[in-house]
Amino acid sequence: MDRAELQAVQAPLKERYREEPDAALLTLRADGELDGSRIACSVQTGRALVEAGLHPATGGTGALACSGDMLLEALVACAGVTLRSVATSMELDVAGSVHAEGDLDFRGTLGVDREAPVGFTAIRLRFELAADEPEEKLAKLIELTERYCVVAQTLAGGVPLDFSYSIA
Repeated sequence: MDRAELQAVQAPLKERYREEPDAALLTLRADGELDGSRIACSVQTGRALVEAGLHPATGGTGALACSGDMLLEALVACAGVTLRSVATSMELDVAGSVHAEGDLDFRGTLGVDREAPVGFTAIRLRFELAADEPEEKLAKLIELTERYCVVAQTLAGGVPLDFSYSIA
């Protein structure tokens, strides 16, 4: 796809988002299953080889993975693995699933509205646990999972991000 093709695909989307700002607001999701016996979390990607491309809300066909979805999938995977690791350390028998969803306003991404944010404005992470453990132990499990999940802490901390380039 070249610039002209991209602009041709995005032009009607941009126009729609100008006329209907709410049409640009989407929630992306990722889900994973906690492994009951290993320290692992299976993330549903639906793709053997992940190739990233434009989200349909920005002109993509939907045939390639969206990096926003991949970010949520990384959060689900990290939180799931962290939870399984902490549960293992705490000797808790816990299974279940992990779910993340995040809100985006694609007007910002497409430069339709300079006031619209670029990136996720909110992310929610939810665990559905299957466990026969005391409530206080499960609360501690979630507290420690939040504390030690690298992806969650990276997102929550708003770490500095440096963009650079080199010429090969």
